[in-house]
Amino acid sequence: MGFPKDLSQERIVALITVAIFAVASVALPGFFSPDNLVAIVRSISVLGILALGMAVIIIGRGIDLSMVAIMAMSVAWYLQMLNDGMGEWRALALVLAGVLVIGLANGFLVAYAEVPAIFVTLASASFVFGLVRSQMIGSDAVPVPAGHWLGHLGGMRLADVPVEVYVFAALAFATFLFLRFTKWGRYVYYAGDNPAAARNIGMPARPMMVLRYVLSALIAFVAGLLTAGSLQSMNTRVVNSTQLYDIVLVAVIGGIGLSGGKGGVRNVLIGAALIGILLNAMTILDIPLLYQNLIKSAILLIAIIVDGVLNPRDEQTAQQGDI
Repeated sequence: MGFPKDLSQERIVALITVAIFAVASVALPGFFSPDNLVAIVRSISVLGILALGMAVIIIGRGIDLSMVAIMAMSVAWYLQMLNDGMGEWRALALVLAGVLVIGLANGFLVAYAEVPAIFVTLASASFVFGLVRSQMIGSDAVPVPAGHWLGHLGGMRLADVPVEVYVFAALAFATFLFLRFTKWGRYVYYAGDNPAAARNIGMPARPMMVLRYVLSALIAFVAGLLTAGSLQSMNTRVVNSTQLYDIVLVAVIGGIGLSGGKGGVRNVLIGAALIGILLNAMTILDIPLLYQNLIKSAILLIAIIVDGVLNPRDEQTAQQGDI
């Protein structure tokens, strides 16, 4: 027996988010200050951008575990080329070509070779990290060159709001328009709901799958540029951090079903809001990072269990949708 509609995961998470925000505003000193509220939004902007790319993949019944590796290593390589004296446009063209190749390779192996996405993207993440770290950059952290536009971008504020917040909002709106109002966006839902039926009626399910992984790679590159601008460098050790799990957490806890064909931008915004508020509150409470990760892991596990209850995997799903 399914959950009643008024107890949907999206609504439950939204109510929990509001409750935590209200309690933290009253109980935690400085939480409700304008600077801290801006800090919360800024902290989830890059995570939210990555979650948008992950959401499109998951809605189409897939997963991309290479996003953080692409984000960090592509931008690190880009900065290294600039620091070595290469021209801006040549460096940008090379790194964009590399990002597109990885996205195309991921999509081709999943769509046409029919290798499970979890293995393809895990392997490509390891390959990208190893190749770039051993052959293309000289250290774990690569700085933004002095006077480069990325450095100026990181310090830019409009109405006292960091620029990455506006980029997140713009990409969220563009993703919403793509999924809601374009033929290709509807294909994402159809393919995620029933890939075999989508192919049988002539829908370009395989090319669309390739497109989704290319978009995911490009979104990861954009997130990397914003990260480098904010921190004035790119530290490749982020590949071995918990950021990938945070991306999946934002998407899943917001209500995007892992079985495919369900969810949208609103779910990403709800999930990002909850995680941003929760992490900020835990930081103010001075909860050690180890316990923060434990709490996030427990939340992700609960979200996956709830998703399994609300979006059961039927026989066709089990055959066609294994990630």
